Amino acid sequence: MRGRTALVTGASSGIGAATATELNARGCRVLLVGRDEHRLAEVAERTGGEPVHADLTDPAGLDRVAGAAGAADLLVHSAGLGWAGELTAMPAERIAQLTAVNLTAPMLLTRAVLPELRRRRGHVVFVASVAVVGVAGEEVYSATKAGLRAFAASLRYQDGIGVTTVFPGAVRTPFFDGRHYERRVPRMVSAQEVARALVRAVERGAAEVFVPKWLIVPARLQGAMPKTFHRLARRFR
Repeated sequence: MRGRTALVTGASSGIGAATATELNARGCRVLLVGRDEHRLAEVAERTGGEPVHADLTDPAGLDRVAGAAGAADLLVHSAGLGWAGELTAMPAERIAQLTAVNLTAPMLLTRAVLPELRRRRGHVVFVASVAVVGVAGEEVYSATKAGLRAFAASLRYQDGIGVTTVFPGAVRTPFFDGRHYERRVPRMVSAQEVARALVRAVERGAAEVFVPKWLIVPARLQGAMPKTFHRLARRFR
């Protein structure tokens, strides 16, 4: 990573901030994208990164980030929103917001910088979630992350770039602030664990990585035997 330039979205907290810290420790110049200007400044001070304050759902903000990303060899899509609860209680505007941040913004930003990434033979990382298998009470969140996985899989047909998708389980981030994590499995992992796995996956050119690693088993089971998977998921949730 030494000498490379990375642009990390969602860098003001959670996995994004941890990834920026990990990349900086490996000698990478980091461009930090986030909406929380105060937190972004704190991460910039800690990592020596360059803050790019922007809202990726705003066209002007997206253009500003795309301009900054022109110098990047590595693009890490870590910005994301979550929501858990009864689907019928989820406001329509919240559905639109999750879709815009988790799925539309990464697609638009990738499209905008793709020619330059190909020229630089760069790499794109999408932070998805093991929720791609479908999680009760997180229907919209799961759908956005599944869409991200499909977009990444299709992007791999592009010549000249590497593409990695990261599937964390439950992560100790602001998403769980004020919420009690009740599931017995999987155990919660730290944002730092995810960041380390992400960077290692880029270094070895891995297409997909699960954190913790064993989560690949239920993911494969869901694909091969969906009825059995959902019966087990109901039992252990």
